[in-house]
Amino acid sequence: MNCVFTWFVWCEALLLSLLPWTLTEAPPMIPIAIMVKNTLQNKPLQTYKTEVISGGILLGAMTRLRDSDAGFTFTFSDNVNYGPYLESVNGVTGNNEAHTYWELLANVTNGGFQRTEVGIGCIIPSPYQQIILNFTVW
Repeated sequence: MNCVFTWFVWCEALLLSLLPWTLTEAPPMIPIAIMVKNTLQNKPLQTYKTEVISGGILLGAMTRLRDSDAGFTFTFSDNVNYGPYLESVNGVTGNNEAHTYWELLANVTNGGFQRTEVGIGCIIPSPYQQIILNFTVW
């Protein structure tokens, strides 16, 4: 048996052992809540319930929500250095001149919310986690 084949088989076995589900069944979906907060324009808090695949990213949950609820829309751009950048939510776009943007907040164990260190392409929600898309100024 050659080294390349042996290495491939070993890597495949390792990856399969790390998956919490098998390749013949779909990974579980976990429920999360996405809240849209826009006090700058005096809009009421909107709460949406959606799901994300276990281990999946927030962008996937937002896409699933947009596809299933006509009341939720968003746009993003791809930044080559930082990944997906959230530009607009429900028709409201951040503006450099007005210093407005969509801040991402996630609930933490003490019940409060804190700004995330990463964007919509890197946040991996936990079951029942609440994410706030907060329109604010910098």
